[in-house]
Amino acid sequence: MTCFPRLSRRLGFSTERFYEVDDEVAGLHNVKFYSYKELRIATNDFTLANKIGEGGFGSVYKGRLKDGKIAAIKVLSAESRQGGGHNSLHFSWQARSSICIGVARGLAFLHEEVRPHIVHRDIKASNILLDKDLTPKISDFGLAKLIPANMTHVSTRVAGTIGYLAPEYAIRGQLTRKADIYSFGVLLVEIVSGRCNTNTRLPIGEHYLIERTWELYEQGELVALVDTSLDGDYDAEQACRFLNIGLLCTQDAPKLRPSMSTVVKMLTGEMDLDASKITKPGLISDFMDLKVRGSPKTKPRTKISSYTISSGSDTMENSTFSSQTTTNATTFTTTYDKSSESEVSM
Repeated sequence: MTCFPRLSRRLGFSTERFYEVDDEVAGLHNVKFYSYKELRIATNDFTLANKIGEGGFGSVYKGRLKDGKIAAIKVLSAESRQGGGHNSLHFSWQARSSICIGVARGLAFLHEEVRPHIVHRDIKASNILLDKDLTPKISDFGLAKLIPANMTHVSTRVAGTIGYLAPEYAIRGQLTRKADIYSFGVLLVEIVSGRCNTNTRLPIGEHYLIERTWELYEQGELVALVDTSLDGDYDAEQACRFLNIGLLCTQDAPKLRPSMSTVVKMLTGEMDLDASKITKPGLISDFMDLKVRGSPKTKPRTKISSYTISSGSDTMENSTFSSQTTTNATTFTTTYDKSSESEVSM
């Protein structure tokens, strides 16, 4: 299925087929542009029957292009709209492991096989759609960026969801595929533990999931993090391997994070991992000041006053950028409650 991210400021359909192209894609080859009219025809005038999802930036429709290809087409909304529902489902360990591997393969495809490479920028549980067979599909490419082959990174405004943002991207705005890998690491730990990445209603010391994961790793007790709702019906060795991989993906130094193709091999058992070489994760636990918890010797503080927060609510409790989700079930839905997440852009 072809996905259409927001590639241009305006799509016109004059007789000259003129398009005003975003600087992001200027000079890129093998990128095909479609007029609004073509997309409207492909979706049968954006009929409700073709609507397959809705995210924070608009609705997604299934469409059939002139050449017969099936495409997911997003219509950006003028305002961010809150999703209409929130389903909590308890998945078996087998389902969870399959979902983790499926998402990893999807990201590996975007990062390494697509040309130019694509960085999603908003990998999180609510952007993973499941079909009737629980096969995962990565959705909502509204923030996606293209990484040309001759570039190591793209400097851009920071956008994404607090709790999933890689610290180096949140602070410096330098985007690489490693930012997606960090987000995937957070998601991986969420799926195994059945917990959201931030929950201030838990006891002090357990507010931040990745921080808690690191503590249990150091104590040699990672298995204690596995979702208790599984009632012990899971492969403990595999669950701990997944948690170790989550820590590998969230390491503070981006260069130490594995590629997504390597992650797939580790998840499937095709490649061994040396858990003893995992280094401390990078964390943004004080979201207001972007305080990064790194080495205890250095405590860098960077204040960014130009953050704008987009959420389902006009007010943020205690002015913190924290998730208020308290459910113990990992949720994968086509629509979700945006009030449980804080999205940031600058």
